[in-house]
Amino acid sequence: MGKAVGILEVFGLTCAFLAADAGCKAANVTLENFDKNKPANADALPVPLLVTIKFRGSVTDVESAMEAGLKVAENFTGVVQHYIIPNPTADVEKMLKLNAFDKN
Repeated sequence: MGKAVGILEVFGLTCAFLAADAGCKAANVTLENFDKNKPANADALPVPLLVTIKFRGSVTDVESAMEAGLKVAENFTGVVQHYIIPNPTADVEKMLKLNAFDKN
């Protein structure tokens, strides 16, 4: 059986690092590559860059990591979205590998 994935989208790279650190310290999870998005309305946002953190592990561990990451992010610049996929399909697994940090 595949690993669960917790997807946590936050405002800003610093917030992403802090939330990822908290999540990894709270549970036995690993991280997939971060992803970034600068939406069209970026100037109206608290921070003009959205960053997605992806925690991987058992459902229980991902839930614990997400809880810790959410708490930190909510107290820093904020959370955009969050969701846990307990058993991602093969097609979703492929999409989890995509990221825009190495794109210009």
